[in-house]
Amino acid sequence: MEDDSEPEQSSWAHLPDVCLRRVFHWLDDRDRSQAALVCKKWNWAMHSGSLWRSRTITFYGRPSRKQTLELQSALWYVKKFAKYLEHLEIKLSNPYNTAFTQKVQVTMRDLLSHLGKCNSRLVSLSMKYLELDRLIWKNVVRAQFIKNLATFLKRMSKWLDYLNLKGARVTLEEGCELLNSLSCLTNQSFISEINIEDFFSRHLLVYSSTLFHQTMSKFHGLVTLTFNYNCISDELLDILREHSAHSLCTLNIRCHSHDPHGQVVWGMSWANLAKSAPKLNVNFFFERVMKHDHLARILLVEIPVRSISLRSCYFSDPDWTMRPTLTNLLPAYRHVLQELTLELNNDHELLDDELLQLILSCKRLLFLKVWAFLNVTFMERLLQNRAERKCILTTIKVRIYTARQDTSEEDRLLCSIYRKFKHLIDSELNYFVITYSMV
Repeated sequence: MEDDSEPEQSSWAHLPDVCLRRVFHWLDDRDRSQAALVCKKWNWAMHSGSLWRSRTITFYGRPSRKQTLELQSALWYVKKFAKYLEHLEIKLSNPYNTAFTQKVQVTMRDLLSHLGKCNSRLVSLSMKYLELDRLIWKNVVRAQFIKNLATFLKRMSKWLDYLNLKGARVTLEEGCELLNSLSCLTNQSFISEINIEDFFSRHLLVYSSTLFHQTMSKFHGLVTLTFNYNCISDELLDILREHSAHSLCTLNIRCHSHDPHGQVVWGMSWANLAKSAPKLNVNFFFERVMKHDHLARILLVEIPVRSISLRSCYFSDPDWTMRPTLTNLLPAYRHVLQELTLELNNDHELLDDELLQLILSCKRLLFLKVWAFLNVTFMERLLQNRAERKCILTTIKVRIYTARQDTSEEDRLLCSIYRKFKHLIDSELNYFVITYSMV
């Protein structure tokens, strides 16, 4: 007798749409395209907008055949599903000659033109480390790239909420042109987060530029702003207070040794901004700016500092005396400081007592990262105070520098300290401590 019953289907045929889309989410472009050939349902899943909201496109300086195919595929799919795109990241990996940058410029011109016509929902754009001041960017190629990007930002300004151009390295005029593009349509921009760290070329006195102040006055409603200290001035702080005090939550400020930072900024300007923006937290990142008189001019008591990072980048200088910074400057933030990072080459200066006293005085300090010449017993003293609830640290990351090539004795002491406080460390701390020979 002939069996008329239908053949048993695989359980995959009954997989709910939401689960199927989740499976497709973890596949790369090649696997997605192959899976879409299985049946109509899977092909429909392939065209789900949720799969194409976020994309990263990487331009490789010396691409392998595989990387070339990946780039071509990424570009094709971004154009095909452009209308769904919400988050776009562009990466340049190891750019090395003018032919590469010219190819990037031409490709980006076509891509941005297509997105500008098809997309009305892009909220996030990231193009980090373009380094447009390098010689591999010929003047005409660089100018065309900036023009195309400015046109695209103008088109997207109604939707764009996040822009990251960290490391673009443009002139003052070019940088302001790009930022002004976000407010071309209404003369105001309500973008909430901007990263313009290392956005301008090095050594520029951005803080004294009227053009920069006029540009920043067009941003209304900033929540997070990441930039360099060479942009800070009384005028900028007043602009932020006037236009973004109701929304401003975070200022991330990086100060490099090669950037000018000798300007005078009055504590009253910071105090007025902090009073008008009660949610404001300021995070400072210093690189090779270690001298006390330089730091004292920047770290004013009126600033609502949440985080401070001081990095000497392995450089040692007898003029970098850290003791007055630890004893006089940083305690001014003992009621607000939550994160502290110190990466110091302090082989000429013992800081154990001063550092421990600073930590104990900072009643809200949760995160501690220290790379420095310290005695191993510092860790025992710190953990003992933490066990006695004299501080509330939840993260402790320490690299103990030593001038000895053989660190076995220090390592044994660290193991002994760990065993002594094992219960505390395992139950309450994100803890990582090692020794590091600086011979």
